Amino acid sequence: MLVAFSVSPSGAPAKGPAPHDASVHGAVAAAVKIVRESGLPNKTDAMFTTIEGEWDEVFDVIKRATEAVGQFGERVSLVLKADIRPGYYGELTGKVERLEAAITEDRA
Repeated sequence: MLVAFSVSPSGAPAKGPAPHDASVHGAVAAAVKIVRESGLPNKTDAMFTTIEGEWDEVFDVIKRATEAVGQFGERVSLVLKADIRPGYYGELTGKVERLEAAITEDRA
């Protein structure tokens, strides 16, 4: 399965002073670090982090990433989108490769 997620804090942080700007890069960095340390295939872009793996392992990572972000605010917003396709692996890159091939074929 592929799960794209975005997580961000809001409200006053659980510890320490609130940042003076609206940036949440510290919280996002804490979440992405957990994702990368998981060893699961993943990709982060400007809006989402996508993880590939089995249901339980993917959601365990998302839970831990969400908990890490919780240290940066009294509330956490979590957005998820999943592509559940049992028996398929390598789709983090495979879907994009098939898309690019289709675009190239259209140009020919």
